[in-house]
Amino acid sequence: MKAFITRKIPDVGLQLLRAAGIEVTAHTEKRELAQEELIAACLQHDALLSVGGANKIDMVFLNACSHLKVVSLMSAGYDNVDVAAARELGIPVGHTPGVLSNATADAAFLLMMAVARKAFYLHNTIARGEWGFFEPTKNLGMELNGKTLGVFGLGKIGMALARKCSGAYDMPLIYHNRGRNEAAERELGARWVPFDELLRESDVLSLHAALTPETKGLFDEAAFGKMKPSAIFINTARGAMHNEQHLLRALQEGQIWGAGLDVTNPEPMDPENPLLNMPNVAVLPHIGSATMEARNGMAVMAAQNLIAGLKGEPLPFAVKG
Repeated sequence: MKAFITRKIPDVGLQLLRAAGIEVTAHTEKRELAQEELIAACLQHDALLSVGGANKIDMVFLNACSHLKVVSLMSAGYDNVDVAAARELGIPVGHTPGVLSNATADAAFLLMMAVARKAFYLHNTIARGEWGFFEPTKNLGMELNGKTLGVFGLGKIGMALARKCSGAYDMPLIYHNRGRNEAAERELGARWVPFDELLRESDVLSLHAALTPETKGLFDEAAFGKMKPSAIFINTARGAMHNEQHLLRALQEGQIWGAGLDVTNPEPMDPENPLLNMPNVAVLPHIGSATMEARNGMAVMAAQNLIAGLKGEPLPFAVKG
């Protein structure tokens, strides 16, 4: 059996595949594969291990590669895959949920702190030689203790962030989900609120939902207009969930206080984007899962899914959406 991988992955995943007798071909160039290139490669292989969300596993791809025995994603999200079409063609799809929860929550926590104290911006002023005369009213940030954390999409990552915020800063938790998170309500005293109330009451609003037609572009001019002028907006989920021009305008006009982004819209972010030079903004290059522990775990789970699919067995981490 042969598997095509769209990126170099950690050795622990490759070792599992090779130990299972699978012949592996990896795309090692530092560029995205065009869809026709991906199709051409997969026509010579029995399985696909797709890393990240850049490759569209849509109806065109799936029809061309309907021979595939499994599509294994090295990501928790699967918004780049037409799961219904894959199911119709009998191609199981796997992903890597849970293993990156702590790493991504850490990134959200880091962004929250960096925005609150203008850390990225002030670091850059030092690099520009602007660390000058001390002024008691200059470079003021805000304290987080006791502020209300609002989570949009309170799953494993949102819970991990909420625990950190509760423990470090005694932050009360409100959230908005399609359903109730009873475990969070018992453990953290979380309170479910309607979406508009989440916008109005959150001092820090952090996104941890999946990208769907309903959440795409949901955080727009209208949403930012309902938030507190002292609020911090954090997105470590998917860049397409916020309208970046509307976010920029909300920051410029003081509708919200600051923003921390690990995902942008589009990606990569234009280096001339004004958000990169704003005091109350912190941007990271989509590194939410970029820890050795998380990436090794993701590689193992993706390999396990691929091996199971090639054996005709149920995937241990199958996409259920």
